[in-house]
Amino acid sequence: MNEIAAQLGRVGLPEPVSALAARRWDTIVVGGGHNGLTCAAYLARAGQSVLVLEARERLGGAATLERPFPDQRFVISPCAYVIGLLDETVIRELDLHRRGLEVYLADPQLWIPFDDGTAFAQWMDHERTEAGLRDLGVSPKDIAGYFAYEEMFDQMRIKLRKGRRDSWAGESPSRDELEELLGGDAYMIDVLFRASIAEVLGDYVSDTRLRDALYGQGIIGTWAGPKDPGTAAVKLMHFIGEVEGHGAAWGYVKGGMGMVSFAIADAAREAGAVLAAGVPVGEVLPGEGVRLDDGTFIAARTVVSNADPKRLMTLVGDVPEDYRRRIDEWDIRSPVVKFNAALDRLPSWNAAPGETFMARGVVDVISTLDEAQVAFERCAAGEPAVGFGEIYFQTSHDPTPAPEGKHLVSVFGQYAPYGMDWGARRGEVARQFIELIGRYAPDFENCLISYEVLGAPDIEERVGLTGGHIFQGEVRPDQMWENRLTPRTPIPGVYLCGAATHPGGSVIALNGKNAAMAVIADMG
Repeated sequence: MNEIAAQLGRVGLPEPVSALAARRWDTIVVGGGHNGLTCAAYLARAGQSVLVLEARERLGGAATLERPFPDQRFVISPCAYVIGLLDETVIRELDLHRRGLEVYLADPQLWIPFDDGTAFAQWMDHERTEAGLRDLGVSPKDIAGYFAYEEMFDQMRIKLRKGRRDSWAGESPSRDELEELLGGDAYMIDVLFRASIAEVLGDYVSDTRLRDALYGQGIIGTWAGPKDPGTAAVKLMHFIGEVEGHGAAWGYVKGGMGMVSFAIADAAREAGAVLAAGVPVGEVLPGEGVRLDDGTFIAARTVVSNADPKRLMTLVGDVPEDYRRRIDEWDIRSPVVKFNAALDRLPSWNAAPGETFMARGVVDVISTLDEAQVAFERCAAGEPAVGFGEIYFQTSHDPTPAPEGKHLVSVFGQYAPYGMDWGARRGEVARQFIELIGRYAPDFENCLISYEVLGAPDIEERVGLTGGHIFQGEVRPDQMWENRLTPRTPIPGVYLCGAATHPGGSVIALNGKNAAMAVIADMG
């Protein structure tokens, strides 16, 4: 374990602020999330003097590690749970495995229990998945349709990431270029730019159990219901990466997702970047540097913001009106609520009493596809309606973040709006989570030692993401590809490197690398 990981990202000040201010830096990175750290690592490797300023007391942003429960032996990543999109090039170039990155593949990749005591399981082994579908009584036509559905998305992944160019690296391809990468396939083009996840599922399978089991991958993190346009592309975004050489897969990081950020931070520091936490920036002065909250001025010819773009607008005074308008209109409505808990034991599921194999994968607890659409509409009207939860048991692979014999669980849930009265209704949302999970695992509530509920305002306050949007903005097609923000802004000497830039949200790190490459290119 590297030193930064051992400190859970609490790097503090490497030297007094006055000493940092006495130097003129090539680049200051505002925000020490994983993309800011990646940008800093690449810039420092290119020979730049780089200073990372993180407002919070620890590095990592949404992918960090905290001790939120009374029993301080439990260590959890509050917002980022599993790894599936972290770019393989960044892993290799920054030598992240040597720095402590260790990944366990989730298997089953999905396990979804039904009310009748049966369950759907998507295993890494396709033959095992097929056998399970037969046991469920799914028709041969729908079994073939299910595999064709997954294969279609995987072919899109291969065409977009493994073809003539990696469409996530560097500047986004135009729509015409994307259509060319997809070979002009009209169906794939529709999936990429318009279709709903409900439509696409309906094209491939008629079994309502499969439609109910699989719609969640098209809505996760998204201000939309499964019948809304653009949600098929959300499913694609979440399965367009690789883990340990396996395409369209997800896994657990040993120690928790903060270890990704801490490994990148180690690479940045080794390359010569200076990392400082607990140093809030109050103003960005284009072409000059930054002013801290305490009034200290630190000079730099370039500033790269890992803070979300709306936050950046509050730090910069003179911004071209059309750019400020674009950021004002940037959609950051979030329906996401996080439920993190310490468990006395793993729960028992009606669909597999006494079994624990599902905890080594990803468990989805669901309402029906139609009910999920209604839940979103309730959320849009201001009401919490938790009808979908994706559940991760970190300790099923890695017992180290909990006391011996105890467990951690994290749930990525929907739907609950930012604007409701969270102070008055947090308990109601917690009860919705407990009842949804308890519908399939009746002893879940009895397993709970401690838990926290993080709505969008809590994520905003804790992590600093405006609106609490974990992707720094919606990842539907109208805000992806050439519609996503670019590292270069029209503000002289100011760049973006966070999740609001291409290729999008999640723990990817290419956003940070892409920004670094833009800065290096512009500096000649």
